[in-house]
Amino acid sequence: MRIRLTPQTREFYRLFSQASANAVEIARLLVELCDRFPDTSLTVEIKELEHVGDRLTHEVIDLLNRTFVTPFDRDDMYRLSTALDDICDHVDEAAGNIAGFGITAIRPQARAQAEVILRAATKLEEAVVRLEGFKDSKRQLIELRELEDEGDRLAREGITELFTSGADPISVIRWKDIHERLEEAVDACENAADVLEAILVKNR
Repeated sequence: MRIRLTPQTREFYRLFSQASANAVEIARLLVELCDRFPDTSLTVEIKELEHVGDRLTHEVIDLLNRTFVTPFDRDDMYRLSTALDDICDHVDEAAGNIAGFGITAIRPQARAQAEVILRAATKLEEAVVRLEGFKDSKRQLIELRELEDEGDRLAREGITELFTSGADPISVIRWKDIHERLEEAVDACENAADVLEAILVKNR
């Protein structure tokens, strides 16, 4: 294995930017999946983007293992790359449940949750591209956390309505799981924002 003694700054930032852009794209496809339902063919593309997220994470880890001097703490770099990948994992899981649970229509709260995921991922991408040079991204991170609050509210409302709707128990169980997977995707965006904020605080 060849160890690099010179900082591979631009390569790391390029990979982080690609990973955040991939999170935005997979979230966009989730929204489109909801809009096109019951056509679920987009789950194939969503799965492909989940694999792209895995590949980018592996590239970051491989580069970390080959680089002696990194642009900032290597543990933080690992946490950021895995946090971005987690978003894709949760979106992929939610999409798979939507396609595979035998539901007949998309509930409005679920569609709204998907939109929140997309908006949160977009704010996260805006913050990640400002990471090089440790530029201030306070506004983007604040707006992302406000979206996480909105996502929590939508999940609570959706699940509460399920239990008061008189729907059959199987439908309730399926939709509760979908709402929770969507909420986890929003939470993953906030977790990535927390990692990013910690990086900025350490390097100012």
